[in-house]
Amino acid sequence: MIAQTPASTPSDTYQRYVLLYLLFMVLLWSVLMAISHKAPDLDGMEELVWSASFELGYLKHPPFPSWVMAALTSMLGRPAWLTFAAGMTASVLGLWFIWKLACEFLSPERALMVLLISSVSIYFSLRGTIFNHNTAQLWSVTAATWFFYRASRDQKPADWLWLGAVAALSTVTKYSAVILFTAFFLYFLRSGMWRQRQTWVGVGLALLAYVLVLSPHLYWLVKHDFAPFRYMDGSLETHTRWQAYKELLAFSLDQLGRLSPMIVAMIALGIWNHRDKKKRAQSDTALQDKQRYADAISRSDKQFVLWVGLTPMISTVLISAIMGTRLVASWATTFFVLYGFFALWILHGQDKIQLRRIAIIVIVLQILLASGYALARGPLAWHTGRDSRSTFPGPEVSAQMQAIWKEHMPGIPLKVVVADTWLGGNIAVHAGQDVMVFIDADPAASPWLKLPQDLQCGALIVYSIQTRGKPPQSLLELYEQAPIKGLTEQRWSSERSPMIDLNWAILPAQRSCPFTATAGHDG
Repeated sequence: MIAQTPASTPSDTYQRYVLLYLLFMVLLWSVLMAISHKAPDLDGMEELVWSASFELGYLKHPPFPSWVMAALTSMLGRPAWLTFAAGMTASVLGLWFIWKLACEFLSPERALMVLLISSVSIYFSLRGTIFNHNTAQLWSVTAATWFFYRASRDQKPADWLWLGAVAALSTVTKYSAVILFTAFFLYFLRSGMWRQRQTWVGVGLALLAYVLVLSPHLYWLVKHDFAPFRYMDGSLETHTRWQAYKELLAFSLDQLGRLSPMIVAMIALGIWNHRDKKKRAQSDTALQDKQRYADAISRSDKQFVLWVGLTPMISTVLISAIMGTRLVASWATTFFVLYGFFALWILHGQDKIQLRRIAIIVIVLQILLASGYALARGPLAWHTGRDSRSTFPGPEVSAQMQAIWKEHMPGIPLKVVVADTWLGGNIAVHAGQDVMVFIDADPAASPWLKLPQDLQCGALIVYSIQTRGKPPQSLLELYEQAPIKGLTEQRWSSERSPMIDLNWAILPAQRSCPFTATAGHDG
Protein backbone atom coordinates (compact mmCIF):
# COMPACT_ATOMS: atom_id res chain seq x y z
CA MET A 1 0.00 0.00 0.00
CA ILE A 2 1.30 3.47 -0.82
CA ALA A 3 1.96 5.49 2.32
CA GLN A 4 -0.31 8.47 2.76
CA THR A 5 -1.23 10.92 5.44
CA PRO A 6 -4.04 9.60 7.65
CA ALA A 7 -7.23 11.60 8.00
CA SER A 8 -7.23 14.23 10.72
CA THR A 9 -7.62 12.97 14.26
CA PRO A 10 -11.30 13.00 15.29
CA SER A 11 -12.20 15.80 17.65
CA ASP A 12 -13.13 15.12 21.25
CA THR A 13 -16.70 16.11 20.39
CA TYR A 14 -17.17 13.30 17.85
CA GLN A 15 -15.36 10.86 20.12
CA ARG A 16 -17.90 11.65 22.82
CA TYR A 17 -20.77 11.22 20.35
CA VAL A 18 -19.46 7.77 19.45
CA LEU A 19 -19.05 6.69 23.08
CA LEU A 20 -22.50 7.99 24.02
CA TYR A 21 -24.12 6.18 21.10
CA LEU A 22 -22.35 2.90 21.90
CA LEU A 23 -23.35 3.20 25.57
CA PHE A 24 -26.93 3.87 24.42
CA MET A 25 -26.86 0.65 22.38
CA VAL A 26 -25.57 -1.47 25.27
CA LEU A 27 -28.12 -0.09 27.73
CA LEU A 28 -31.08 -0.18 25.32
CA TRP A 29 -30.63 -3.78 24.24
CA SER A 30 -29.35 -5.18 27.56
CA VAL A 31 -32.10 -3.63 29.68
CA LEU A 32 -34.94 -4.59 27.31
CA MET A 33 -33.64 -8.14 26.98
CA ALA A 34 -33.25 -8.43 30.76
CA ILE A 35 -36.87 -7.33 31.20
CA SER A 36 -38.34 -9.50 28.45
CA HIS A 37 -36.29 -12.71 28.86
CA LYS A 38 -36.54 -15.16 31.76
CA ALA A 39 -33.63 -17.15 30.37
CA PRO A 40 -30.73 -16.43 28.02
CA ASP A 41 -30.44 -17.80 24.51
CA LEU A 42 -29.11 -21.35 24.15
CA ASP A 43 -25.64 -20.13 23.17
CA GLY A 44 -25.59 -17.72 26.10
CA MET A 45 -26.53 -20.53 28.47
CA GLU A 46 -23.78 -22.66 26.96
CA GLU A 47 -21.22 -19.97 27.82
CA LEU A 48 -22.55 -19.70 31.38
CA VAL A 49 -22.15 -23.47 31.78
CA TRP A 50 -18.71 -23.59 30.16
CA SER A 51 -17.47 -20.74 32.34
CA ALA A 52 -17.48 -23.13 35.32
CA SER A 53 -13.72 -23.45 34.87
CA PHE A 54 -10.86 -21.95 32.93
CA GLU A 55 -9.98 -24.41 30.15
CA LEU A 56 -7.56 -24.07 27.24
CA GLY A 57 -10.17 -25.56 24.92
CA TYR A 58 -13.60 -27.16 24.77
CA LEU A 59 -15.14 -30.04 22.86
CA LYS A 60 -17.02 -27.82 20.38
CA HIS A 61 -15.19 -24.49 20.18
CA PRO A 62 -12.04 -22.61 21.14
CA PRO A 63 -12.06 -21.04 24.60
CA PHE A 64 -11.80 -17.24 24.54
CA PRO A 65 -15.54 -16.36 24.94
CA SER A 66 -15.74 -18.77 27.88
CA TRP A 67 -12.71 -17.08 29.46
CA VAL A 68 -14.52 -13.76 29.20
CA MET A 69 -17.67 -15.23 30.73
CA ALA A 70 -15.67 -16.91 33.50
CA ALA A 71 -14.17 -13.55 34.44
CA LEU A 72 -17.59 -11.87 34.40
CA THR A 73 -19.37 -14.59 36.40
CA SER A 74 -16.62 -14.60 39.03
CA MET A 75 -17.52 -10.97 39.74
CA LEU A 76 -21.25 -10.81 38.97
CA GLY A 77 -22.61 -14.33 39.36
CA ARG A 78 -24.66 -15.99 36.61
CA PRO A 79 -27.75 -13.85 35.95
CA ALA A 80 -29.42 -14.15 32.52
CA TRP A 81 -28.90 -10.46 31.75
CA LEU A 82 -25.14 -10.93 31.87
CA THR A 83 -25.15 -12.81 28.57
CA PHE A 84 -27.07 -10.00 26.85
CA ALA A 85 -24.74 -7.32 28.21
CA ALA A 86 -21.65 -9.35 27.27
CA GLY A 87 -22.91 -9.86 23.73
CA MET A 88 -23.74 -6.19 23.23
CA THR A 89 -20.37 -5.17 24.66
CA ALA A 90 -18.62 -7.35 22.08
CA SER A 91 -20.85 -5.80 19.42
CA VAL A 92 -20.12 -2.18 20.34
CA LEU A 93 -16.41 -2.91 20.65
CA GLY A 94 -16.62 -4.13 17.06
CA LEU A 95 -18.30 -0.86 16.10
CA TRP A 96 -15.60 1.09 17.97
CA PHE A 97 -12.89 -0.47 15.80
CA ILE A 98 -14.95 0.23 12.67
CA TRP A 99 -14.93 3.87 13.81
CA LYS A 100 -11.16 3.74 14.34
CA LEU A 101 -10.64 2.30 10.86
CA ALA A 102 -12.98 4.84 9.25
CA CYS A 103 -11.12 7.73 10.92
CA GLU A 104 -7.93 6.65 9.17
CA PHE A 105 -9.15 7.97 5.81
CA LEU A 106 -12.47 9.75 6.41
CA SER A 107 -13.50 12.93 8.17
CA PRO A 108 -15.02 12.45 11.66
CA GLU A 109 -18.49 13.19 10.28
CA ARG A 110 -18.25 10.57 7.56
CA ALA A 111 -16.61 8.05 9.88
CA LEU A 112 -19.53 8.45 12.28
CA MET A 113 -21.98 7.94 9.40
CA VAL A 114 -20.27 4.62 8.60
CA LEU A 115 -20.50 3.53 12.24
CA LEU A 116 -24.17 4.49 12.54
CA ILE A 117 -25.20 2.69 9.35
CA SER A 118 -23.19 -0.40 10.34
CA SER A 119 -24.77 -0.49 13.78
CA VAL A 120 -28.29 -1.31 12.57
CA SER A 121 -27.18 -4.52 10.90
CA ILE A 122 -28.94 -7.37 12.70
CA TYR A 123 -25.52 -8.79 13.59
CA PHE A 124 -24.55 -5.67 15.53
CA SER A 125 -28.01 -5.03 16.99
CA LEU A 126 -30.53 -7.83 17.56
CA ARG A 127 -28.10 -10.76 17.34
CA GLY A 128 -25.56 -8.75 19.27
CA THR A 129 -27.53 -9.75 22.36
CA ILE A 130 -26.56 -13.40 21.84
CA PHE A 131 -23.21 -14.00 23.46
CA ASN A 132 -21.82 -16.83 21.36
CA HIS A 133 -18.59 -17.38 19.48
CA ASN A 134 -19.87 -15.48 16.44
CA THR A 135 -20.81 -12.32 18.31
CA ALA A 136 -17.78 -12.54 20.59
CA GLN A 137 -15.57 -12.48 17.49
CA LEU A 138 -16.89 -9.13 16.20
CA TRP A 139 -14.43 -7.00 18.14
CA SER A 140 -11.34 -9.03 17.23
CA VAL A 141 -12.25 -9.19 13.53
CA THR A 142 -12.71 -5.43 13.29
CA ALA A 143 -9.65 -4.74 15.47
CA ALA A 144 -7.51 -7.04 13.30
CA THR A 145 -8.81 -5.28 10.18
CA TRP A 146 -7.85 -1.90 11.65
CA PHE A 147 -4.37 -3.08 12.61
CA PHE A 148 -3.88 -4.71 9.20
CA TYR A 149 -4.79 -1.43 7.51
CA ARG A 150 -2.35 0.54 9.68
CA ALA A 151 0.41 -2.04 9.35
CA SER A 152 0.13 -2.24 5.57
CA ARG A 153 0.09 1.56 5.23
CA ASP A 154 2.64 2.69 7.80
CA GLN A 155 4.78 -0.48 8.18
CA LYS A 156 5.23 0.13 11.92
CA PRO A 157 6.42 -2.91 13.90
CA ALA A 158 3.94 -2.20 16.73
CA ASP A 159 0.97 -2.46 14.34
CA TRP A 160 2.24 -5.77 12.94
CA LEU A 161 2.68 -7.18 16.45
CA TRP A 162 -0.79 -6.05 17.48
CA LEU A 163 -2.20 -7.55 14.29
CA GLY A 164 -0.68 -10.94 15.14
CA ALA A 165 -1.85 -10.87 18.76
CA VAL A 166 -5.42 -9.82 17.94
CA ALA A 167 -5.61 -12.29 15.05
CA ALA A 168 -4.66 -15.04 17.51
CA LEU A 169 -7.39 -13.94 19.93
CA SER A 170 -9.82 -14.03 17.01
CA THR A 171 -8.70 -17.59 16.26
CA VAL A 172 -9.19 -18.73 19.87
CA THR A 173 -12.66 -17.22 19.65
CA LYS A 174 -13.67 -19.09 16.51
CA TYR A 175 -11.64 -20.85 13.85
CA SER A 176 -13.58 -19.06 11.11
CA ALA A 177 -11.03 -16.26 11.60
CA VAL A 178 -9.19 -18.00 8.76
CA ILE A 179 -11.76 -16.47 6.38
CA LEU A 180 -10.64 -12.99 7.44
CA PHE A 181 -7.02 -14.02 6.96
CA THR A 182 -7.92 -15.12 3.43
CA ALA A 183 -9.23 -11.60 2.75
CA PHE A 184 -6.00 -10.12 4.12
CA PHE A 185 -3.94 -12.45 1.93
CA LEU A 186 -5.83 -11.57 -1.25
CA TYR A 187 -5.39 -7.87 -0.55
CA PHE A 188 -1.74 -8.55 0.25
CA LEU A 189 -1.34 -9.94 -3.30
CA ARG A 190 -3.58 -7.39 -5.06
CA SER A 191 -1.98 -4.32 -3.51
CA GLY A 192 1.59 -5.38 -4.29
CA MET A 193 2.61 -5.24 -0.63
CA TRP A 194 4.48 -8.50 -1.07
CA ARG A 195 7.10 -6.71 -3.17
CA GLN A 196 8.28 -4.64 -0.18
CA ARG A 197 10.99 -6.03 2.08
CA GLN A 198 9.52 -4.08 5.01
CA THR A 199 6.27 -5.99 4.60
CA TRP A 200 7.95 -9.37 5.03
CA VAL A 201 9.65 -8.19 8.21
CA GLY A 202 6.25 -7.05 9.47
CA VAL A 203 4.61 -10.33 8.52
CA GLY A 204 7.31 -12.16 10.46
CA LEU A 205 6.58 -10.05 13.55
CA ALA A 206 2.84 -10.68 13.17
CA LEU A 207 3.38 -14.43 12.87
CA LEU A 208 5.61 -14.42 15.95
CA ALA A 209 2.96 -12.66 18.03
CA TYR A 210 0.25 -14.92 16.57
CA VAL A 211 2.04 -18.14 17.51
CA LEU A 212 2.96 -16.90 21.00
CA VAL A 213 -0.63 -15.95 21.86
CA LEU A 214 -2.08 -19.07 20.23
CA SER A 215 0.45 -21.55 21.65
CA PRO A 216 -1.48 -22.54 24.84
CA HIS A 217 -4.52 -23.47 22.77
CA LEU A 218 -2.35 -25.24 20.18
CA TYR A 219 -0.94 -27.36 23.00
CA TRP A 220 -4.48 -28.23 24.11
CA LEU A 221 -5.54 -29.11 20.55
CA VAL A 222 -2.67 -31.53 20.12
CA LYS A 223 -3.30 -33.09 23.54
CA HIS A 224 -7.04 -33.56 22.77
CA ASP A 225 -6.64 -34.83 19.21
CA PHE A 226 -8.08 -31.64 17.66
CA ALA A 227 -11.57 -32.36 19.03
CA PRO A 228 -13.19 -29.03 17.93
CA PHE A 229 -12.11 -29.67 14.34
CA ARG A 230 -13.96 -32.98 14.35
CA TYR A 231 -17.06 -31.18 15.62
CA MET A 232 -16.62 -28.48 12.96
CA ASP A 233 -16.20 -31.07 10.21
CA GLY A 234 -19.42 -32.80 11.26
CA SER A 235 -21.36 -29.53 11.33
CA LEU A 236 -20.48 -28.85 7.66
CA GLU A 237 -21.84 -32.15 6.34
CA THR A 238 -25.01 -32.36 4.23
CA HIS A 239 -26.83 -35.42 2.95
CA THR A 240 -26.87 -34.50 -0.76
CA ARG A 241 -25.42 -31.81 -3.00
CA TRP A 242 -28.96 -30.67 -3.85
CA GLN A 243 -29.62 -30.17 -0.16
CA ALA A 244 -26.39 -28.18 0.08
CA TYR A 245 -27.52 -25.86 -2.73
CA LYS A 246 -30.91 -25.36 -1.09
CA GLU A 247 -29.19 -24.45 2.18
CA LEU A 248 -26.81 -22.12 0.33
CA LEU A 249 -29.77 -20.26 -1.16
CA ALA A 250 -31.46 -20.04 2.25
CA PHE A 251 -28.16 -18.87 3.76
CA SER A 252 -27.84 -16.06 1.18
CA LEU A 253 -31.44 -14.91 1.62
CA ASP A 254 -30.99 -14.90 5.41
CA GLN A 255 -28.01 -12.58 5.03
CA LEU A 256 -30.07 -10.16 2.97
CA GLY A 257 -32.66 -10.11 5.75
CA ARG A 258 -30.03 -9.51 8.39
CA LEU A 259 -28.60 -6.58 6.44
CA SER A 260 -32.08 -5.18 5.69
CA PRO A 261 -32.10 -2.53 8.48
CA MET A 262 -29.06 -0.93 6.81
CA ILE A 263 -30.97 -0.89 3.52
CA VAL A 264 -34.04 0.57 5.27
CA ALA A 265 -31.87 3.31 6.79
CA MET A 266 -30.47 4.26 3.37
CA ILE A 267 -33.94 4.26 1.77
CA ALA A 268 -35.30 6.45 4.58
CA LEU A 269 -32.39 8.86 4.13
CA GLY A 270 -32.97 8.98 0.37
CA ILE A 271 -36.67 9.80 0.85
CA TRP A 272 -35.84 12.48 3.42
CA ASN A 273 -33.25 14.08 1.11
CA HIS A 274 -35.59 13.94 -1.89
CA ARG A 275 -38.45 15.62 -0.04
CA ASP A 276 -36.14 18.27 1.36
CA LYS A 277 -34.67 18.99 -2.06
CA LYS A 278 -38.13 19.62 -3.51
CA LYS A 279 -38.88 22.15 -0.77
CA ARG A 280 -35.66 24.09 -1.26
CA ALA A 281 -35.21 26.89 -3.76
CA GLN A 282 -33.26 26.00 -6.89
CA SER A 283 -30.53 28.43 -5.81
CA ASP A 284 -29.86 26.45 -2.64
CA THR A 285 -27.40 23.72 -3.65
CA ALA A 286 -26.46 22.52 -0.16
CA LEU A 287 -27.97 19.12 -0.77
CA GLN A 288 -27.65 19.12 -4.57
CA ASP A 289 -23.97 18.28 -4.62
CA LYS A 290 -23.89 15.02 -6.57
CA GLN A 291 -20.30 14.08 -5.74
CA ARG A 292 -20.37 10.83 -3.82
CA TYR A 293 -18.35 10.59 -0.64
CA ALA A 294 -16.45 7.63 -2.12
CA ASP A 295 -15.00 9.94 -4.79
CA ALA A 296 -12.86 11.58 -2.12
CA ILE A 297 -11.32 8.25 -1.00
CA SER A 298 -7.95 7.24 -2.43
CA ARG A 299 -7.74 4.32 -4.83
CA SER A 300 -5.73 2.21 -2.38
CA ASP A 301 -8.28 2.75 0.41
CA LYS A 302 -11.12 1.80 -1.92
CA GLN A 303 -9.25 -1.38 -2.81
CA PHE A 304 -8.79 -2.18 0.86
CA VAL A 305 -12.48 -1.76 1.70
CA LEU A 306 -13.65 -3.73 -1.33
CA TRP A 307 -11.19 -6.63 -1.11
CA VAL A 308 -11.26 -7.08 2.66
CA GLY A 309 -14.98 -6.27 2.88
CA LEU A 310 -16.31 -8.51 0.10
CA THR A 311 -13.96 -11.51 0.25
CA PRO A 312 -15.47 -13.26 3.33
CA MET A 313 -18.97 -13.64 1.92
CA ILE A 314 -17.98 -14.28 -1.70
CA SER A 315 -15.28 -16.83 -0.85
CA THR A 316 -17.54 -18.68 1.60
CA VAL A 317 -20.39 -18.96 -0.91
CA LEU A 318 -18.05 -20.10 -3.70
CA ILE A 319 -16.32 -22.74 -1.57
CA SER A 320 -19.64 -24.02 -0.25
CA ALA A 321 -21.04 -24.26 -3.78
CA ILE A 322 -17.98 -26.16 -5.02
CA MET A 323 -17.65 -28.52 -2.06
CA GLY A 324 -21.37 -28.91 -1.26
CA THR A 325 -20.94 -28.03 2.41
CA ARG A 326 -23.64 -26.93 4.81
CA LEU A 327 -23.92 -23.27 5.91
CA VAL A 328 -25.77 -21.80 8.89
CA ALA A 329 -26.89 -18.18 8.71
CA SER A 330 -25.24 -17.07 11.96
CA TRP A 331 -21.83 -18.27 10.75
CA ALA A 332 -21.71 -15.11 8.61
CA THR A 333 -21.84 -12.78 11.63
CA THR A 334 -18.41 -11.27 10.92
CA PHE A 335 -18.61 -11.29 7.11
CA PHE A 336 -20.27 -7.88 6.78
CA VAL A 337 -18.38 -5.66 9.21
CA LEU A 338 -17.19 -3.32 6.43
CA TYR A 339 -20.50 -3.07 4.58
CA GLY A 340 -21.30 0.27 6.22
CA PHE A 341 -18.44 1.73 4.16
CA PHE A 342 -20.28 0.84 0.96
CA ALA A 343 -22.84 3.54 1.78
CA LEU A 344 -20.11 6.04 0.84
CA TRP A 345 -20.68 5.09 -2.81
CA ILE A 346 -24.27 6.38 -2.42
CA LEU A 347 -24.04 9.23 0.09
CA HIS A 348 -23.51 12.82 -1.01
CA GLY A 349 -24.36 16.31 0.20
CA GLN A 350 -23.41 18.45 3.16
CA ASP A 351 -21.77 16.31 5.81
CA LYS A 352 -23.38 17.77 8.93
CA ILE A 353 -26.88 17.65 7.47
CA GLN A 354 -26.47 14.05 6.31
CA LEU A 355 -24.94 13.02 9.65
CA ARG A 356 -27.82 14.52 11.63
CA ARG A 357 -30.41 12.77 9.46
CA ILE A 358 -28.63 9.41 9.58
CA ALA A 359 -28.32 9.71 13.37
CA ILE A 360 -32.07 10.34 13.77
CA ILE A 361 -33.01 7.48 11.43
CA VAL A 362 -30.60 5.03 13.05
CA ILE A 363 -31.60 5.83 16.63
CA VAL A 364 -35.29 5.41 15.72
CA LEU A 365 -34.48 2.09 14.04
CA GLN A 366 -32.51 0.87 17.07
CA ILE A 367 -35.41 1.70 19.39
CA LEU A 368 -37.94 0.02 17.08
CA LEU A 369 -35.79 -3.09 16.66
CA ALA A 370 -35.05 -3.46 20.37
CA SER A 371 -38.57 -2.76 21.61
CA GLY A 372 -40.16 -4.92 18.90
CA TYR A 373 -37.87 -7.84 19.64
CA ALA A 374 -38.40 -7.49 23.40
CA LEU A 375 -42.18 -7.39 22.91
CA ALA A 376 -42.16 -10.45 20.64
CA ARG A 377 -39.87 -12.49 22.87
CA GLY A 378 -41.53 -11.44 26.13
CA PRO A 379 -45.24 -10.51 26.45
CA LEU A 380 -46.34 -11.84 23.05
CA ALA A 381 -44.52 -15.16 23.47
CA TRP A 382 -46.00 -15.48 26.96
CA HIS A 383 -49.54 -14.63 25.87
CA THR A 384 -49.53 -17.07 22.97
CA GLY A 385 -47.94 -19.81 25.08
CA ARG A 386 -45.20 -20.38 22.53
CA ASP A 387 -42.39 -22.60 23.81
CA SER A 388 -39.78 -19.88 23.37
CA ARG A 389 -36.46 -20.08 25.22
CA SER A 390 -37.01 -16.47 26.30
CA THR A 391 -40.02 -17.52 28.42
CA PHE A 392 -38.52 -20.75 29.75
CA PRO A 393 -39.29 -20.96 33.51
CA GLY A 394 -35.69 -21.47 34.56
CA PRO A 395 -36.09 -20.08 38.12
CA GLU A 396 -39.21 -22.18 38.74
CA VAL A 397 -37.68 -25.39 37.37
CA SER A 398 -34.54 -24.82 39.42
CA ALA A 399 -36.57 -24.19 42.59
CA GLN A 400 -38.51 -27.44 42.05
CA MET A 401 -35.35 -29.46 41.53
CA GLN A 402 -33.61 -27.90 44.52
CA ALA A 403 -36.62 -28.73 46.73
CA ILE A 404 -36.54 -32.36 45.56
CA TRP A 405 -32.80 -32.54 46.22
CA LYS A 406 -33.15 -31.12 49.74
CA GLU A 407 -35.98 -33.55 50.48
CA HIS A 408 -33.83 -36.57 49.66
CA MET A 409 -30.36 -35.20 50.47
CA PRO A 410 -30.91 -32.94 53.52
CA GLY A 411 -27.80 -31.13 54.66
CA ILE A 412 -25.82 -32.00 51.51
CA PRO A 413 -25.39 -29.15 49.02
CA LEU A 414 -26.23 -29.73 45.39
CA LYS A 415 -22.98 -29.58 43.40
CA VAL A 416 -23.59 -31.46 40.14
CA VAL A 417 -26.57 -31.48 37.74
CA VAL A 418 -26.48 -34.17 35.05
CA ALA A 419 -28.52 -32.92 32.08
CA ASP A 420 -28.25 -31.34 28.66
CA THR A 421 -26.68 -27.88 28.51
CA TRP A 422 -29.97 -25.99 28.33
CA LEU A 423 -31.97 -27.73 31.07
CA GLY A 424 -28.97 -28.33 33.31
CA GLY A 425 -27.80 -24.75 32.87
CA ASN A 426 -31.18 -23.33 33.83
CA ILE A 427 -31.12 -25.39 37.03
CA ALA A 428 -27.48 -24.71 37.88
CA VAL A 429 -27.35 -20.94 37.37
CA HIS A 430 -30.21 -20.47 39.83
CA ALA A 431 -28.93 -23.06 42.31
CA GLY A 432 -25.61 -21.45 43.16
CA GLN A 433 -22.37 -20.12 41.76
CA ASP A 434 -20.51 -23.41 42.31
CA VAL A 435 -23.14 -25.78 40.89
CA MET A 436 -21.74 -27.48 37.77
CA VAL A 437 -23.42 -29.24 34.84
CA PHE A 438 -22.29 -32.71 33.82
CA ILE A 439 -23.34 -32.30 30.18
CA ASP A 440 -25.14 -35.44 28.92
CA ALA A 441 -23.05 -37.47 31.41
CA ASP A 442 -20.18 -37.06 28.95
CA PRO A 443 -16.79 -36.40 30.63
CA ALA A 444 -15.29 -35.04 27.39
CA ALA A 445 -18.01 -32.37 27.20
CA SER A 446 -17.55 -31.41 30.87
CA PRO A 447 -13.82 -30.83 31.48
CA TRP A 448 -14.53 -28.78 34.62
CA LEU A 449 -15.47 -31.96 36.49
CA LYS A 450 -12.94 -34.18 38.23
CA LEU A 451 -14.44 -37.63 38.04
CA PRO A 452 -15.31 -39.61 40.07
CA GLN A 453 -14.38 -37.24 42.93
CA ASP A 454 -17.01 -34.63 42.05
CA LEU A 455 -19.76 -37.25 42.30
CA GLN A 456 -18.86 -38.20 45.88
CA CYS A 457 -21.58 -35.90 47.20
CA GLY A 458 -24.12 -37.22 44.72
CA ALA A 459 -25.75 -35.67 41.67
CA LEU A 460 -29.16 -34.61 40.39
CA ILE A 461 -30.04 -36.16 37.02
CA VAL A 462 -32.76 -34.49 34.93
CA TYR A 463 -34.03 -34.81 31.37
CA SER A 464 -37.07 -33.54 29.51
CA ILE A 465 -38.59 -34.97 26.34
CA GLN A 466 -40.51 -31.71 25.83
CA THR A 467 -37.45 -29.47 25.77
CA ARG A 468 -34.99 -31.72 23.97
CA GLY A 469 -36.41 -35.07 22.95
CA LYS A 470 -34.85 -38.41 23.83
CA PRO A 471 -31.70 -37.95 25.92
CA PRO A 472 -28.39 -39.53 24.87
CA GLN A 473 -27.58 -43.05 25.98
CA SER A 474 -24.86 -41.94 28.40
CA LEU A 475 -27.37 -39.87 30.40
CA LEU A 476 -30.02 -42.61 30.34
CA GLU A 477 -27.54 -45.17 31.65
CA LEU A 478 -26.65 -42.97 34.62
CA TYR A 479 -30.36 -42.25 35.18
CA GLU A 480 -31.11 -45.99 35.37
CA GLN A 481 -28.35 -46.49 37.96
CA ALA A 482 -29.90 -43.96 40.34
CA PRO A 483 -31.96 -45.53 43.15
CA ILE A 484 -34.23 -42.50 43.63
CA LYS A 485 -36.41 -41.40 40.70
CA GLY A 486 -39.49 -39.34 40.01
CA LEU A 487 -41.41 -37.19 37.55
CA THR A 488 -42.68 -33.66 38.01
CA GLU A 489 -44.09 -31.09 35.60
CA GLN A 490 -43.90 -27.35 35.08
CA ARG A 491 -45.98 -25.13 32.81
CA TRP A 492 -43.73 -23.45 30.20
CA SER A 493 -45.31 -20.00 30.59
CA SER A 494 -49.01 -19.10 30.33
CA GLU A 495 -51.90 -21.56 30.56
CA ARG A 496 -51.72 -21.91 26.78
CA SER A 497 -48.16 -23.17 26.91
CA PRO A 498 -47.09 -26.84 26.95
CA MET A 499 -46.15 -28.73 30.09
CA ILE A 500 -42.48 -29.48 30.66
CA ASP A 501 -41.83 -33.05 31.82
CA LEU A 502 -39.00 -33.17 34.34
CA ASN A 503 -37.75 -36.72 34.69
CA TRP A 504 -35.42 -36.61 37.68
CA ALA A 505 -33.23 -39.01 39.58
CA ILE A 506 -30.74 -38.73 42.41
CA LEU A 507 -27.38 -40.37 42.79
CA PRO A 508 -26.97 -40.44 46.60
CA ALA A 509 -23.90 -39.05 48.32
CA GLN A 510 -21.19 -41.57 49.17
CA ARG A 511 -19.64 -42.13 52.58
CA SER A 512 -16.54 -40.29 51.37
CA CYS A 513 -18.57 -37.06 50.92
CA PRO A 514 -17.40 -34.61 53.63
CA PHE A 515 -21.00 -33.59 54.36
CA THR A 516 -22.31 -37.08 55.14
CA ALA A 517 -20.88 -37.05 58.66
CA THR A 518 -23.23 -34.25 59.71
CA ALA A 519 -26.24 -34.99 57.49
CA GLY A 520 -28.74 -37.82 57.41
CA HIS A 521 -30.06 -38.78 54.01
CA ASP A 522 -32.01 -41.39 52.10
CA GLY A 523 -30.25 -44.19 50.27
